[in-house]
Amino acid sequence: MNRREKRQKRFLKKQPKIVDVQTETKKIEKEKDTSNSFYYKHYKKLLIIPFVMLLFGIMIIGINIATTGDFITKGISFTGGTELIITKQGLNAKTIEQKLQQEFPLNDVIVRETTSFGQITGITIESNIIQENQEQVKKFTNKVKELTNPSQGELTENILGAKMGESFFQQLMVGILIALLFMGIVVFLYFRTIIPSAAVILAAISDIIVTIAITDLFGMKIGVAGITALLMLIGYSVDTDILLSSRVLKNKEGTVYKRTIDSMKTGITMTVTTMAAIIVTLIMAHLNSIGELTEIMTIILIGLLVDLINTWLQNASILRWYMERKEKNEQN
Repeated sequence: MNRREKRQKRFLKKQPKIVDVQTETKKIEKEKDTSNSFYYKHYKKLLIIPFVMLLFGIMIIGINIATTGDFITKGISFTGGTELIITKQGLNAKTIEQKLQQEFPLNDVIVRETTSFGQITGITIESNIIQENQEQVKKFTNKVKELTNPSQGELTENILGAKMGESFFQQLMVGILIALLFMGIVVFLYFRTIIPSAAVILAAISDIIVTIAITDLFGMKIGVAGITALLMLIGYSVDTDILLSSRVLKNKEGTVYKRTIDSMKTGITMTVTTMAAIIVTLIMAHLNSIGELTEIMTIILIGLLVDLINTWLQNASILRWYMERKEKNEQN
């Protein structure tokens, strides 16, 4: 092998290192570009938004407790009441509602049309007349029969007592508290560090509080379907928070900021895809007058919008702050 061949061989050996250096230089330049972004520079200031939102939610719930005695606006499945379902075509829901409100001015009466593929198939009548008031229930049912004239099998009665509804509500609240407790234990066992685990739990609790506050603000009545939606929301919230925490804490490639942005892209794509599916379901449920499904989808949609802020401004900022302080302490 002559000198020229030896020089060529040495050059070829060095070439991969040259390529690595070029790639690394490009990465550094890219990170320098992102370091000029608003989110990179002011992530601590952005923490103010979710905390103001949480404070606002607590205030709204506090006002609701002071005025109604409850932190949510309960539906008849929790307060007790009368539900009459008439499966008969040709009924006018608005006219029947007006006549019932004139006849029973001291009670809440809501009449909704029941539809299937755009065709009206009947009506659902809800009132807060409870089972304990038998005379009033009988009077209300007779009036509905007089206005709708149902044939045999066209009228279904669901009458619930106040105590039974309250007991049902308390059991569901215990279910939510147990779900939050077990979620907290699992998160702590997985990450084994207090601050990241606390950030995940705080984001989930913030989602629930702010979502309830928004439903209170719009006077939305929450029934069994609504509580189910809140339980589902805990699952959605923890999904995105664990995705973020896992990538930032366990993945060692790139900077903390780069790992946060990578998880943000995946998490936001997941949430937006879910929201698109929920909007379609919500429209279908509304068109077909499926009350319970409309309630579930509306609450989950509100919850996901709230979760976007709590996950990517609250949890992400706390995690980044924690990781950067940890790296700084390790260097010192």
